[in-house]
Amino acid sequence: MMEVKVDMQSEDLTFTQSGTSRVSIQDRDPRGINKNLKVTFEDVIAEPPSVRSFDKVWLWSHALFEVARLWCYRLISLLLAVPLSLAAGLLFAVLSCLHIWLIMPCVQLLLINMHWIRTVWSSILNILISPYFSSIGKCCSRITIHLARDEDR
Repeated sequence: MMEVKVDMQSEDLTFTQSGTSRVSIQDRDPRGINKNLKVTFEDVIAEPPSVRSFDKVWLWSHALFEVARLWCYRLISLLLAVPLSLAAGLLFAVLSCLHIWLIMPCVQLLLINMHWIRTVWSSILNILISPYFSSIGKCCSRITIHLARDEDR
């Protein structure tokens, strides 16, 4: 069940689905996932004080950059947004289903049935490997390194 609410004072359109959070048309990146895409003209084109073009060239370049970036994005998203959203939704649905019904049951099965391997492996580590590294650590514990700076340079 989906509700659509329009707040005419703030010009904010929100979609609310039962059991989910509200989706706002105004705030389309509420978690800041795409912070790196906030690119402006000044981030791409910058003229140092020693080399400058004509003022009109700079203004028209700035305007054309912004218009081209905005309208190319809108046209590309018009063509690709719906099919890619559908594909992403299907992909995440398949991955969720595999994770819930295949991967986690297999992991739990391994954890339940392989408890004896964990016990044997822990015993091997404690009996054979741990004393070896403890003795190496005790042998090397007295080694100290002093770094001195040569003042002649």
